[in-house]
Amino acid sequence: MLKIEGLRAGYGDSEVLRSVSIEVKKGTVVAALGANGAGKSTLVNSISRLVKVHGGTIAFEGVDITRLSAPEVVDLGVVQVPEGRQLFGPLTVAENLSLGFQRLRRGRDTGPVFKRLLDHVYTLFPRLEERAKQHAMTLSGGEQSMLAMGRALMADPKILLLDEPSIGLAPLVVNQLFGVMRTLRESGLTILLV
Repeated sequence: MLKIEGLRAGYGDSEVLRSVSIEVKKGTVVAALGANGAGKSTLVNSISRLVKVHGGTIAFEGVDITRLSAPEVVDLGVVQVPEGRQLFGPLTVAENLSLGFQRLRRGRDTGPVFKRLLDHVYTLFPRLEERAKQHAMTLSGGEQSMLAMGRALMADPKILLLDEPSIGLAPLVVNQLFGVMRTLRESGLTILLV
């Protein structure tokens, strides 16, 4: 599903990744492990096309995405939950979830699809439904992590790129998030986890 060969990437002229190769098969969970500063986030950001690729290739479902824009990559179903959640704090939970659906909204009746995806997110994270009208910036860290993951799921991803989703969270919340990841994997979703 996702195949990276000889990837060299970084910020400006500075290369962080050198000759990285990885393959993620459909329906699997693959973890990228390493120390702080090892390039794990750079890897995920390269796949999402948020970081300059200096060389090598990134292919998704047989399509070379190395030179595509970030929106084009999302349109193919590659969706990232960024490190630090990066929510829209002044917006409500419901509004943040709706933003995740934008890629599917273009020019067609998507009401039933939106409802199906929203129901799925609320089933995985009942707390988000309870907090639907609450501003994202007022949520706890665990609730914000749930919202970041829920927003990504609203884009109906084929592969989910999770960049340290458990950072700074209580063990109980971490267990809940990993339980959701297990459920997603069992449903056939492919996950690359940092």
